[in-house]
Amino acid sequence: MVAKAGSYVADECPSPRRAVAVVILSCLLQTLFLSSLLSEPAYCPFLSTSFWTWQVELLGSEIQVDHSTGRAFASVPLGMLFASILLKSVVMLFAVGTAAAKLTRRPVIEVILRWAWLGWLWLCGLGGYEVFRVALQMCGFFDAAEVLGIFAYYFSAIGVAGCLAMLVPAVRATRAVKPVATPAVPAATDADSWSISRATFAAAAIFSVVFTAMNWQIYNGLLLPHGDSAMYGEHLWNITHGKGFRSYLDQGLFLGEHVQVVHLLLLPLYVLWPSQLLLELCETLVLAAGAIPIFWMARRHSGSTTCGSLLAITWLLYTPLQFLDLEIDLKTFRPMSFGVTAMLFGIDRFERGRLKTTAACFLLALAAKEDFALILGPLGLWLAAHAWWQRKTEPAQMTAGPVAPKQGLILGVSLALFAVVYLLLVTRVVIPWFRNGEEVHYARYFAKFGDSLGQIVLSMLTNPRLVFDEFVTMTSANYLLALFVPLAFLPFLSPGRLLVAAPILGLLCLNEIVKSDPFPRHHFQGPVMPLLFWAAAAGLGVVNRLPEGRRRTILNRVLPGGAVTVATFGCLAAMQSGAMLGMSPASLSFWDSGSPNHWSRYIPGERAEMIELVLAEIPVTARVASTDYVHTRLIHYERSYDYSGYRRKVAGNKEGAPDDTDFIVIDTKHPYSKVHSPAEVRELQTEPEKWIFVSELYEKTNGCFIVLKRRE
Repeated sequence: MVAKAGSYVADECPSPRRAVAVVILSCLLQTLFLSSLLSEPAYCPFLSTSFWTWQVELLGSEIQVDHSTGRAFASVPLGMLFASILLKSVVMLFAVGTAAAKLTRRPVIEVILRWAWLGWLWLCGLGGYEVFRVALQMCGFFDAAEVLGIFAYYFSAIGVAGCLAMLVPAVRATRAVKPVATPAVPAATDADSWSISRATFAAAAIFSVVFTAMNWQIYNGLLLPHGDSAMYGEHLWNITHGKGFRSYLDQGLFLGEHVQVVHLLLLPLYVLWPSQLLLELCETLVLAAGAIPIFWMARRHSGSTTCGSLLAITWLLYTPLQFLDLEIDLKTFRPMSFGVTAMLFGIDRFERGRLKTTAACFLLALAAKEDFALILGPLGLWLAAHAWWQRKTEPAQMTAGPVAPKQGLILGVSLALFAVVYLLLVTRVVIPWFRNGEEVHYARYFAKFGDSLGQIVLSMLTNPRLVFDEFVTMTSANYLLALFVPLAFLPFLSPGRLLVAAPILGLLCLNEIVKSDPFPRHHFQGPVMPLLFWAAAAGLGVVNRLPEGRRRTILNRVLPGGAVTVATFGCLAAMQSGAMLGMSPASLSFWDSGSPNHWSRYIPGERAEMIELVLAEIPVTARVASTDYVHTRLIHYERSYDYSGYRRKVAGNKEGAPDDTDFIVIDTKHPYSKVHSPAEVRELQTEPEKWIFVSELYEKTNGCFIVLKRRE
């Protein structure tokens, strides 16, 4: 099936006997793999315990418990599992294969046979994975076998994506797919350089509608935490009311936390619509807009509009992106998201040679968070190294690319120096000044390396053994797989660009919060995502430009069909990973009734209805201390304080409400509530002479909220 470089021309169609043999062998090997995968809930983190129990019982297995460890396990009957896999394979082959053949006007039987031969060989790899794992176990490498078992679901995503991607060469097998020779950076005058495919627009629109609705329902359902989320709306409200760039979550201006001011650009809109819903809408739209520069970059490098559309859709299906918009702990608004898209546009503009717009985009990214300096520094070094290498090896093409090599060398070095100076200025001067000399708060994320940022950097540079021990761990492997598997490892096709992401990837793996939850469910992965997709876009061009040789032969055997098949593979890997690990309606957890991400969480309940009764009784001129989720509804009041177990400066570094508080509102039924009745309220126990318990509201809200009013 191997043809000339960049093309795929089929030889004779595989015989029905060969195709059937591959399908049956694949089903047998999948049976071994899935029997192991379903044997323990730990191997299926994408299923709730109840769903896992239902699945294995449906296959005729009984749940057992290891009394020594307390771990549940099941021995799935192989016959029932094999019959189930075989039936699904036959149905998918004929249903999907027939539909694809009809749409492309290809012979149905030929498409089915080719897909069975190409696609189910990928699924045979699942069995090979399990055989290798069992071999390790038999040889006494129990820890290695356990690791492979835990990571098996990642491998299954790659296998399924590869199988489905083989439908592309199956329907294109009778016609040559010639490589498109494109320069690394086309002329900016290309008439088609600014156009965007309909598929990209449609996917971005669907993403925007779905995730805006989910974000809004989280707010409407009183599930939105204030810290790292609604406090940004409080910034805008306080600025428009002359109170400064602050949140009353703590004392002082917000610049003592981050040099993060990009959300101030929303002020004109916020004046017209002062609502948290506006912020949620804008963030989702901005993240969806990231598909546009990705489309341009992928099309530019691959020379294919189809490849551009596929990588843009991959961006919208990418699980770490979806968690950036809708974090696992439901912190649904972060200004960092604006920097992610700004970086994508900045890289695209640089490839077009538009240096002024590039600088504006990079500055916008820095305004979103100082973390982006960790990207701009290595990016500048890459630009300088790339220009130096081009100048050395291609002297006849001194003006090729967006800028001349000499200019690129100067720009790269300047960008790297600027990033270093900016990061030092922010972390050693600006933030400590607004914190009265205290260390930046995120130094504690790397506590094993020191107490201050200077100690941490020095320890990392002088103690490589400690860095190695902290980096080479199961948590690091899990985190990196969660970033690269949904991209089908496409960034590795452009290793030079991927190397730009190496420093921040290393820091992510050393982050204590990431170690406690080694999956990109929070926001820390935001700055690295533009680099991963930039490398993936360039990698598609590498596929088309591969010369005759061993690498071209291997690629044509594994993913025949050129860059389109490779881009399809990446898109399907993102879809499959999202189905297992995401939170969107395309994920299992959204429909799994035992999962905390079930769709029912987006339907406002009793608490959301009762909070309106409480807000109606509190004047907007009051200073209110409240528990977290209520806090988000009070940012438009005179002051909105945090009522929790944290010792806040604004409360004199003691627990409870500040001395000037007029009302205290306690949510007794939020997920982390420690107060469930008036008898448990701190103030009614220690200072009953200062507070009045508003019993009428407690009764009206069916015990959902406890309201205290300060005595005059």
